[in-house]
Amino acid sequence: MIPVLDWQRFASGEDRDGFVADLGAAARGPGFFLLTGHGVDPSLSARIFEMADLFFALPQSEKEAISILKTPHYRGWARDGLESLDEGSGQADRKESFNMGLDLAADDPRVLAGDPFRGVNQWPNLPGFRETMLAYYDAAMALGVDIHRAIALDLGLEEHHFDSAFVDPLAALRVLHYPPGTGAAGEIGAGAHTDYGAITLLMTDGEAGLQVRQRGGDWVDAPHIDGAYVVNIGDCLMRWTNDIYVSTPHRVLPPKRARRSIAFFVEANPDVVVTALPGTGAPKYPPVRAADYLMSRLDATYNAPVARS
Repeated sequence: MIPVLDWQRFASGEDRDGFVADLGAAARGPGFFLLTGHGVDPSLSARIFEMADLFFALPQSEKEAISILKTPHYRGWARDGLESLDEGSGQADRKESFNMGLDLAADDPRVLAGDPFRGVNQWPNLPGFRETMLAYYDAAMALGVDIHRAIALDLGLEEHHFDSAFVDPLAALRVLHYPPGTGAAGEIGAGAHTDYGAITLLMTDGEAGLQVRQRGGDWVDAPHIDGAYVVNIGDCLMRWTNDIYVSTPHRVLPPKRARRSIAFFVEANPDVVVTALPGTGAPKYPPVRAADYLMSRLDATYNAPVARS
């Protein structure tokens, strides 16, 4: 159900056409695939897991000092129970996270103007944490842009069609910690949802929990390959492709043991207008700014109001 694709088929030039065809089939079908050979340094991935463990082990008071609720830009620590990804269920997600975006200086004109999602990142007092997060953010974003070159070819567009859309993006990095399940009725790690952006690059520690809903409606466990990304199509790319690509519901069940994951959400520039791409037919959705769409989805997710500037 969820295919495994080797990025080196495309990156090396040995089988670009075959890779593009396989990516297109995955994007039109399950909406998920595993990506091996992606080139992100495994030692960098290992370091970010180590940093995540150090962060989540901090006293709550230190994490609370950089709470996501203290900024209108959705950056910092989100406590357990703050999010409900399944917006209509009434279930709070049982997880905590650290969230960061494009790293901007406090005197950046966009920060000073209070532009949406153009705030400064909030950092814990952990040596090496900021540097590790920024290095990973850059590596994952570069891979995300490259994957969109294969996507463009699959859609019959010029290879670099999407490049300009991902300059100074809304892309977000989240490191997540799921505590072991308690067995309580109705407990959920992350409620059933689709992702909001273009694509998601997810690295997990191998602990089971992630499930994907098949087109027929049944939930299946997502496969795991050490070092591989789980890649899925987000709602923004589904809108861009006019439903040629599909975003697929997924969830995280309460794990047996503590579970960590690294989610990188590839998002466009805030001012990019997401509308049906050329050759995809009559638009099924009204045009929308990427920032406006993301804000509408995030506002529906959180169980407490974030600060508004």
